[in-house]
Amino acid sequence: MWLIVGLGNPGPEYARSRHNIGFLVIEELSRRLGRPVSRRRFGTRFTEAELHGSPVALIKPLSFMNASGRPVKVWMETTDLPQGRLLIIHDDIDLPFGRIKIVARGGHGGHKGVQSVQEEIGTSAFPRVRVGIGRPQKGREIEFVLNPFDAVEVCALQEIVGRAADAVEEIVTRGVTSAMNRFNARARSSSEGPMADHEAEEVRECGSTR
Repeated sequence: MWLIVGLGNPGPEYARSRHNIGFLVIEELSRRLGRPVSRRRFGTRFTEAELHGSPVALIKPLSFMNASGRPVKVWMETTDLPQGRLLIIHDDIDLPFGRIKIVARGGHGGHKGVQSVQEEIGTSAFPRVRVGIGRPQKGREIEFVLNPFDAVEVCALQEIVGRAADAVEEIVTRGVTSAMNRFNARARSSSEGPMADHEAEEVRECGSTR
């Protein structure tokens, strides 16, 4: 079984914020599987299903972002799964908007939700799907991540969330290495570098009125 956890903040005021892109990916997977994330357990909303023959639990913590690790820890302890079967999906301010990057393990990079999970379960040895939201050109980063996507970003969002959901499916069905080879290949040698020209053009065209 896989525990697939999207990170975000509960409540309608945060529903379409950049920080909640993990929730959006969970909702897309839920839509594909025809199983609404409506049941409650261990301080989360969840559903259980089979993804290409593999049992999965799709999970949205109901705690706020910086306490995401508490319900994840309960799920891990109750299901007695190895850390490698925990998959976290989260926004990443260090990646350009729309960039998807798969990591097999590693530090939290300042993301409070990932940090909470790592501290609660005592390891960083679990894969993650990082979804780039970019950095603000001006203003505070906290306000940026808690604000809704702008009009151009919203236009591109469905495709980005879909690719992130595809990455989750790749991890579950073919493994983390396969997903890294497929989805990280679009990135330049420095994942924190500027968005590739073709990626930036896709976002610009999305907001074009032509």
